[in-house]
Amino acid sequence: MPEGKIMKALSGFYYVKDEEKVIQCRGRGVFRKQKLTPLVGDYVEYQAENDQEGYILDLKSRKNELVRPPIANIDQAVLVFSAIEPDFSTSLLDRFLVLVESHDIDPVICISKMDLLNDAQTEKINRFAEDYRKIGYPVILSSAKWEDGMDQLKPWLEDQVTVFAGQSGVGKSSILNALNPALELKTDAISNSLGRGKHTTRHVELIGIGSGFVADTPGFSALEFTELEVDQLPLCFPEMVKASEDCKFRGCLHLNEPKCAVKEYVENGEIMEYRYQHYQQFHDEIKSRKPRY
Repeated sequence: MPEGKIMKALSGFYYVKDEEKVIQCRGRGVFRKQKLTPLVGDYVEYQAENDQEGYILDLKSRKNELVRPPIANIDQAVLVFSAIEPDFSTSLLDRFLVLVESHDIDPVICISKMDLLNDAQTEKINRFAEDYRKIGYPVILSSAKWEDGMDQLKPWLEDQVTVFAGQSGVGKSSILNALNPALELKTDAISNSLGRGKHTTRHVELIGIGSGFVADTPGFSALEFTELEVDQLPLCFPEMVKASEDCKFRGCLHLNEPKCAVKEYVENGEIMEYRYQHYQQFHDEIKSRKPRY
């Protein structure tokens, strides 16, 4: 049975790439019965009626999936933040990082508009960048125009399936357009009343950039931890995972437990205090979440 990868989903059709050819497929009715929806990024078995059309017969197992954009088997997320206008927020970045980590996706942090900062502001952002690099996250610093950031960013996209996410109004669509001008993504002006960027897309598609693929729709619009449980949260902070090997109790939540190595690391500055504070906030948020039935 031939196999391929769904590159685009539009109006009930799935465009399956098998080496050099793309077959327009419909999903089988059995997927509806099983409450399965084929997603862009899925590896599938299909049956071709002819050179152009066919049916998807089977979905291969996924390593991960997102609801927005509806896409599967993502390798990494490029998290786009601005240094200013809107101001850089470690709290918002940590929220994105937790969501990305919880989906088993590797993050790459991009901070733009560095050219709009004064010396003190630049120093502050550079300090934050170092903090995140110490944890092990790649951090790219760019000007507002992004052309210089492209040379730094492109190598990260090779051989990866990448989704872009991040602050509203920071130019995610502009970056995608700079990567592939043929995209011509609509970048509606920032709505002044809300201070938010408006994004308009109708379907999801994987676009080839070099040897990798990029989703043409920014991801993670909802930032609530609806799927995450409190015992999974510490696993989304890599520096805590490392430190927790020295905690007295297995399954330590690093809050009130005795002989907690994470709290010691925070006290001696090996774990950033603001990261630990965000961890506590997220923990409280998940714990107070209303149960869903």
